[in-house]
Amino acid sequence: MTKDIKKENLNELEDINEKETESPGGEQEEKKENLPEEEKLQSQIISLRDRLLRKAAEFENYKKRTDNELSNYFKYANESLILELLPVLDDFDRLFNAFNEKHDIDTFRKGVELTYEKLIGILKKQGLKEMETNGKKFDFNLHDALLQVPDSSREPDTILETAEKGYFLKDKVLRHAKVLVSAADEGDKEQGNKDKHEKENGK
Repeated sequence: MTKDIKKENLNELEDINEKETESPGGEQEEKKENLPEEEKLQSQIISLRDRLLRKAAEFENYKKRTDNELSNYFKYANESLILELLPVLDDFDRLFNAFNEKHDIDTFRKGVELTYEKLIGILKKQGLKEMETNGKKFDFNLHDALLQVPDSSREPDTILETAEKGYFLKDKVLRHAKVLVSAADEGDKEQGNKDKHEKENGK
C-alpha cells in the first residue's frame, strides 16, 4: 500500500512539473521580445523565481499529503486483525454473561475451549506458528534455557519441559521458548572422566 501511495504522489508531482514547463505561455514570450536585453533578463529572473516559489509550495503540499497518508496507513495497519478478533471478544462476553446467570461450570469450560480454538485459528491465519520443543535439541536461536536438569536417560541439551511456548510469525522467530534442558548426570560425568583417564594411561 505504501508503494501505491508513493507511486500515486510521484505521478502527481510529475504532472505538476509538466504543467510548469508548458505554463509560461506564448503571450509573455512575445512581450519579452520587444523589451531591451537587460529588461528581458530581469523579466526572466522574476518569472523563474515565481515558478520556483510555486514549485516549492506545491512540493511542500505534496510532502505533507504523503506524510499524512503514510501516517494514517501505519496508524491503522492492525485494523483488519482487530476486526477478526472482535468476534472472539464477543464470545467471551457471552460466556461470562451466561455463567453469571446459570453458573454452569461444564458449559463455561466448553465455551472457553471453543473460543480458544477460534482465537488460535485467527492467529494461525495471520502466520503464527507454535514451536515444537519437548524432546528436541536445545538451540539458542530458538530457546531460552531456564534450568539444566541432570538426566542420565537423555542426551545432554535435550529439552525436557517447556515452561513458556515459543512462536514463529511466518519465517521469523516471534518469541523464544523458555525451556528446561537435560544435563549429564554427575555420576556419568565422573565415570566418563575415569574412563578417559584410564584410556589415556593405557596409551
